[in-house]
Amino acid sequence: MERRNFVLFDIDYITINEEPVIRLFGKSKSCDSDNSNNSNNNSNNSNSNNNNNNNNNNNNNFYERNLVAIDDSFEPYIYVISQNIDQARNEILGIGSYKIKDFEILRKKIFQVETEVLKVIFIHPRHVSGLRDEIRSLDSVDGIREHDIPFYRRYLINNNIFPMSLLEINGEVLNSFETINSDAEIFKLNEPPKSLNKNISDFRILCFDLEVYNPHGMPNSEKDEIIMIGVSSNTGINKVISTKGKDLDFAETVGSEEEMINRFISIVKEENVDIIVGYNSDNFDFPYLKDRAKIYNIKLDLGMDGSHLNFIKRGYGNAGSFKGLIHIDLYLLMRRYISLDRYTLERVYLELFGEEKIDVAGDKIWQFWDSDGEDLVKLFDYSLDDVVSTLKIAELTLPLSLELTKIVGQPFFDISRMATGQQAEWYLVRKAFEDDEIVPNKPVPSSSSRRNKEQNVGGYVKEPEKGLHENLVQFDFRSLYPSIIISKNISPDVLLKKNAYTGEYVENIVSKNLEQYNNDEYFNISPEKCHRFAKEPVGFIPSVIGNVLNERLKLKKAMKETENKQEKKSLDVQQQALKRLANTMYGIYGFLRFRWYSNECAESITAWGREFIQNTMKKAENYGFKAIYADTDGFYAEYNENLIKNISNEDKNVEDKEPEKDK
Repeated sequence: MERRNFVLFDIDYITINEEPVIRLFGKSKSCDSDNSNNSNNNSNNSNSNNNNNNNNNNNNNFYERNLVAIDDSFEPYIYVISQNIDQARNEILGIGSYKIKDFEILRKKIFQVETEVLKVIFIHPRHVSGLRDEIRSLDSVDGIREHDIPFYRRYLINNNIFPMSLLEINGEVLNSFETINSDAEIFKLNEPPKSLNKNISDFRILCFDLEVYNPHGMPNSEKDEIIMIGVSSNTGINKVISTKGKDLDFAETVGSEEEMINRFISIVKEENVDIIVGYNSDNFDFPYLKDRAKIYNIKLDLGMDGSHLNFIKRGYGNAGSFKGLIHIDLYLLMRRYISLDRYTLERVYLELFGEEKIDVAGDKIWQFWDSDGEDLVKLFDYSLDDVVSTLKIAELTLPLSLELTKIVGQPFFDISRMATGQQAEWYLVRKAFEDDEIVPNKPVPSSSSRRNKEQNVGGYVKEPEKGLHENLVQFDFRSLYPSIIISKNISPDVLLKKNAYTGEYVENIVSKNLEQYNNDEYFNISPEKCHRFAKEPVGFIPSVIGNVLNERLKLKKAMKETENKQEKKSLDVQQQALKRLANTMYGIYGFLRFRWYSNECAESITAWGREFIQNTMKKAENYGFKAIYADTDGFYAEYNENLIKNISNEDKNVEDKEPEKDK
């Protein structure tokens, strides 16, 4: 048996002999310095990857050798809730025995209530979607759970492994494997991967951008050629590939558009790129490149398994994807990273760096191309500046998304295209698995329609008083809403439903033990709507948020203690990611498709928030401050100089009266 340490980039599954096979795409050290028991490495890998040997930057921090790990041991499953498990098992066998591999009876928690459930193990993930509705409709079945968690996500969660981090794998090297048509090392796992909890931050990043001939307005990929492909990487490449520009140092001249596309593909392979970045590349660059490549029968075979560019559904659009090569569209990321009036590359660059980049109007590109003079040189400068600027933005902003990937535990490709609420939900799904909690189902459409009528007032807002104000002070609650969730234990699993005393079945720990909660002193009671949350036990989501905030405080403490600038920067990114995660969780209580949706929780959080900020404003006014503007978690107040003098005198009197300390 051999061992490898490798960084996990991507994951999928394929079907072989009607059974699912997980594929893990990543990279190991080409020198195998971090591996052991590899006496056969040299002989097994004599035909080493040419791409790995042509890198212009011999930075030992990079993981260089392409590796695809194969695991055929993982099985798809769902949970079935039933009052009569034996009957449920027999009925399930009656509708799909040929699709069922096995059953297990387990003790799991549902909103902290210990419950006996039936785990139904299927032969293939497609059988889950094929049978779940029939299983749900059986008389003996009260409900099904975790039937909508994708197979590859489930693998990451159950094995406690995290993309973009270092894993240890044990198994054997294969000479070949169907579906893999490349010189990547193929590794058959004998056991699940193990996380090594080592932070990896060095990745090969290459940014690219197309310029297209467009004399008729919007370019048409059937007839309008690509005239330039700009590339810029953190390994030192800065060039524009084109059929013109032979006198420019940064231009690489080729004979045709076909050669241009082939040269771009060669560069990506030679540089052994980990992350390829574009700006609006999901919607324009990659679709256009694919169409033009098809004209010349060029294969965009940049996948680690030798596969081609593929477009998969993500959110409201299609995303360009390669197996094992991570594609990030910065345009999508920037729409979540910062709030702007528009999200052109020029506008984002100006916002982040305070300077303007070179710009050429899109409808003038063809004229600059035809000019063959100063305008052509400017077009080349513009093309290069596009990718250089994109790289600068990527190097500034990607570390946060990378850190979220390592925390949430889903692929970087997916994380970069997820809304923050989705990121928080997948983090909670992982934590639920760790706590032996069965994940709630997403609300069904009919329930969502009814819930749309429920309105949450939201945070307190005081409109700003008109005029110019001086002597202002800001009052700001640190992590107001997360703190409220923790201190008031706001969570669906400890919420006393208003119908609990009627005998109607409610799935949480409070309704299960009503006799223990027979007095208001056992509850935190929210303002206005008077929703009741048990003070004990700690709710699932308050517990998770509390751990997130505690971890963030540890990171901030470590930041203060270290003098290493690089370590300080890394710790700062980690604490920012945790802050974003914690601040997201309160908002999604009111999201209609959130698994832990609770209108009562959403109402209570904002009600306590309004109460806290209004009470603080009153106390400030009692001291002589005048609130002039408030919004959600803080307010601005005006003060006069006499107030400051009085406060200073009070402080001095306190100091004068301070008892003598022990010597």
